[in-house]
Amino acid sequence: MELSAAADRMFDYPAPRVQDNELFSQFKYTPLKGLDNHDGDGTITRRDPSRPILVDGQYHVWYTKRDTATPPIGASRASEATDTIPSTDWDLCEVWHATSADGFTWEEQGVAVARPPQPIPGWRSVATPEILVWKGKYYLYYQAFVQASGLKGDWCAVSISTADSPNGPWTPANKTIIHTGEEGDWDQDAVHDPFPVVYQGRIHVYYKAAYNKWPDVRDKYAVGHGLAVADDPLGPYQKHRLNPVMTSGHETTYFPFKKGIAALAIKDGNERDTIQYADDGVNFRIASVVSLPPIAAGPFTPDAFTNSGNGRGITWGLCHFTNAGTPGKGHSILARFDCDLSLDWDDPSLKRSGLWFRPDVYFKQALSGAQRKRIAKANDVVISGDQAIDDAK
Repeated sequence: MELSAAADRMFDYPAPRVQDNELFSQFKYTPLKGLDNHDGDGTITRRDPSRPILVDGQYHVWYTKRDTATPPIGASRASEATDTIPSTDWDLCEVWHATSADGFTWEEQGVAVARPPQPIPGWRSVATPEILVWKGKYYLYYQAFVQASGLKGDWCAVSISTADSPNGPWTPANKTIIHTGEEGDWDQDAVHDPFPVVYQGRIHVYYKAAYNKWPDVRDKYAVGHGLAVADDPLGPYQKHRLNPVMTSGHETTYFPFKKGIAALAIKDGNERDTIQYADDGVNFRIASVVSLPPIAAGPFTPDAFTNSGNGRGITWGLCHFTNAGTPGKGHSILARFDCDLSLDWDDPSLKRSGLWFRPDVYFKQALSGAQRKRIAKANDVVISGDQAIDDAK
């Protein structure tokens, strides 16, 4: 039979029915226990969790932590930032480590990667860590800032630290391992959110760059994800000729699935709030559209580094919420998410295609005062026009 475009497109997805789609899920969220935040006064923030890993019966996670005397003053006031006053939530940060027996209650273990002395990359802030296990060693990738965020933008590249145990000690490379692009390249200003996966026997690091964003056109930027490949965690890395390989999504989240790589794209781009899949790890296509996806997700991925060629998917992980604070006390918190994006898991309740919210959830997405004034002015014009017609009659 002849099919409409929509009916034909049904068969582009992993399954015609969303309930049967292994790359579709709803997401459930749980607050974490054990992590203090100074009663939400804005001086402590935790964000950008890595994927948790399980070692000797214990889960380990790394994340960005800011512990400053004052809350951030904002990117627009970055010139006023000091060695103790942060400009943004991810300024003046270090990489911290926590452990858990169950993934719900966590115990903070302390700093894993501290800020190095100036002028070593990261002296201003080290943030957005991700873990790689490679040939019996542990590697933490992270963004290494050399200026307060907001002075020019989030200009930074990627550095790395190495350890023989997830408990450290961590030895920093004290150098950039994935560089920003040349002038005119899409990633000329920043390489963010490094996310390593072992795929086809090599280290594939996906990363984000916001291009055309800083410093003059911040309202007209686009976000892309690139791919850099290496045979050693310390490099050299070769960027893929098709970069950017993803044109939607903010923080990077990738995991092996079947013979390829799946990705969670949130927040930015025309294909925001989608799960995508590439059987070659490069050419991604939409596998499903999702609701309330986890922000900055770090999924527990047991086969992230096994190079099995038969990725099993994910069922839980950690994420962050960046709007936990009140005005003047801005900070972020970590949370747990659960889902069914796994070939080995079957939870029909997570495959339901509808979410229902109380009216107050929608009403919180309210018009601004300026929008109400614009509508009121437009209504005045309409009323005046109608009155003129009546008068003419």
